[in-house]
Amino acid sequence: MGLSDKIQDKAVRANIAADCAKLIDKQVAEKSGLAGMAMKTAYGVIKGIGASYIPGAIDRLLPDACQALDPMWQEGTATGDPVKFLSENSDRTADSILSVTDARIEGSNNGVVSATYKKLRKSVKNDVEAAVPDLAQIINSHAV
Repeated sequence: MGLSDKIQDKAVRANIAADCAKLIDKQVAEKSGLAGMAMKTAYGVIKGIGASYIPGAIDRLLPDACQALDPMWQEGTATGDPVKFLSENSDRTADSILSVTDARIEGSNNGVVSATYKKLRKSVKNDVEAAVPDLAQIINSHAV
């Protein structure tokens, strides 16, 4: 049974989305300098859409993200520790996740979200890579 199957449970998916939203909040809050200020401003604009927008967006992305991560998760499971495997392959993991968000944003009709994402896309890969260990732990704690 892959990750995609495990997140079919709405409670599991909602818990993962809530924990991922907290992870993003934490990462953004830790940003500093001019780039950090820009990130915080952009994130504030997105959060201003509504309190449930970020967890809802994550919830909507999870099926595709888990499908993209499934092969890596299975590789990690075969090695005995999928969390460690994703963390050690954070570049590849980030690329898998960002391929999903890139595809989703292309089909978005929300101009604010699309414009904000496109401005931050080049710099966000490092942030996603940095989040991989925590993300893998979140997935492991809820979906396994």
